[in-house]
Amino acid sequence: MKLHSLDSALMVNPFSMGLMCYVDALVLHWAALAPMRQPGLETYPDIGQAAFGTTGRIALSIILYVELYACCVEYIILEGDNLASLFPNAHVSWGGFELSPQRLFALMATLAVLPTVWLRDLSVLSYISAGGVVASIMVVLCLFWVGLVDKVGFHNKGTPLNMATLPVAVGLYGYCYSGHAVFPNIYTSMAKPNQFPSVLLACFAICSLLYAGTAVMGYTMFGEATESQFTLNMPKDLIASKIAVWTTEKQMFCLNSDQTYALTMSPVAMSLEELIPSSHLKSHIYAILIRTSLVISTLIVGLSIPFFGLVMSLIGSLLTMLVTLILPPACYLSILRGKVTRIQATLCIIVIAVGVVSSVFGTYSALSKIVENLRS
Repeated sequence: MKLHSLDSALMVNPFSMGLMCYVDALVLHWAALAPMRQPGLETYPDIGQAAFGTTGRIALSIILYVELYACCVEYIILEGDNLASLFPNAHVSWGGFELSPQRLFALMATLAVLPTVWLRDLSVLSYISAGGVVASIMVVLCLFWVGLVDKVGFHNKGTPLNMATLPVAVGLYGYCYSGHAVFPNIYTSMAKPNQFPSVLLACFAICSLLYAGTAVMGYTMFGEATESQFTLNMPKDLIASKIAVWTTEKQMFCLNSDQTYALTMSPVAMSLEELIPSSHLKSHIYAILIRTSLVISTLIVGLSIPFFGLVMSLIGSLLTMLVTLILPPACYLSILRGKVTRIQATLCIIVIAVGVVSSVFGTYSALSKIVENLRS
């Protein structure tokens, strides 16, 4: 799928989306610190229960778990796409059965992450999380190197504004700011919680600059031919291109697959393990079966809908907009009902309205394009 939506007129979108998500993160923070809050208000579902009762807690939990599961599906799709670009001739043929490069590497990635999901204690894997930050910066630097030093150039202008794919672009950017679910946990674990707003501001500013810089460089280099992953556009014979692809694979295969995938899937698995009868809790076989089934199901979904950009847009539009733009101000208004100022209420309503509109149009656009691609 070509991401024609990443046109030059949308390069300001990371900043506007980042600003709204930053405001919503502060709103979520204020909701957790409301004077009349309930004791033990530490997680996002806790805030949902304080705002809307048990129904709010259940609804928020389902949304968060579906979002985490969908992110794991994205990892599998990304692995298959990038490794297939490195080894396009790799395939398996046995009798009448044949695996294409994308499906072969998706299967290999699934087998690689499976043992890590069985682990109960993931603290050892968390120590290597800093490598993901270094890898992300390295990939962006490689993109800049290919454009400037390797003479690929920044000459593509493309369409100034493509309204038809604007909802997909909004969903993609929304996906990039989908960390709100863990913000309450981060706040409660900080040694100096009063620095939380400053930490948020620095993180959102850095991420927005990184996203905008990558979008500008990628689109001016590849124009309308920009793929869902810009590493697929980079010339295969350049050293910087190989470093970028291998860094992405190392980040995903050695870091994300062994760390982020397991950490992301763990809450989903633990929620299902609560259904295990108490008489069988001491046996790990049920937990292993549940976790194995979840991993296999992500592979099946990833192979059924192998559209990285569109799946990301769908997650960003449908789930991330709920978690980042719609629910935080809604919880805030509910918890502090009658005590918010007119300005605060107006700001929350505006953010909710933007989130609802973006979610509806983005979800419809992403789903329609996924259906179109599946039919073709």
